[in-house]
Amino acid sequence: MFEALKRACAEEWEAYVGHAFVRQLADGSLPEACFRHYLAQDYVFLLNFARAAALAVVKSEQVQDLQESAALVDLLLNKETPLHLDYCARWGMSREEVAATPEADANRLYTRYVLDQGMSGDLLDLLVALVPCTMGYAEIGRRLIGDPATRLEGNPYRDWIELYSGKEFQEGSAAHAAQLDRVARQRGVEGDYSASGRWPSLVENFRTATRLEIGFWEMGLSPGR
Repeated sequence: MFEALKRACAEEWEAYVGHAFVRQLADGSLPEACFRHYLAQDYVFLLNFARAAALAVVKSEQVQDLQESAALVDLLLNKETPLHLDYCARWGMSREEVAATPEADANRLYTRYVLDQGMSGDLLDLLVALVPCTMGYAEIGRRLIGDPATRLEGNPYRDWIELYSGKEFQEGSAAHAAQLDRVARQRGVEGDYSASGRWPSLVENFRTATRLEIGFWEMGLSPGR
């Protein structure tokens, strides 16, 4: 389903994974102020992403979905968030400073949209709103690490590239894709997706979330906003 959603929103998807913010990470030219702003906002995002994952637990009907959603909440709150704070510290940003970061409008729009999809829809609606993040960062990581134009030596953002291209994140992304397919099958959305009455709304959901991801990159390039 993820690949089908990408094909249906090809223009938006390419604008997201090939954004100027990503290209500047790849060649190391991204201004430090932009990256620090992004890091602080990404911490706020992680907390709300964990709330969305917790909502996935509530929306789960199958035991396997309950287990996977609960595992994601645990991963986000007890591993990813502390690691993110440690990473911020390496850039001279204290835990207190990051925790006090005001939420940017682009951040708020994105996370509230995802939560609204989960509250008003079912687990499939929520997962579709989540995959531009989980699957998108994995695709960006693979693209950058495999692109000869990516500069690793001396690149201050090398560890970011290696994180999202790494085995652990790639495996987590693949698990999310498998869950998306399984939940879709449970609801009769499989095979020729366009034949499903739900397909237009799922595509629009994915398109909106992808546009909000683009907005998140734009926010990163505007540290004063």
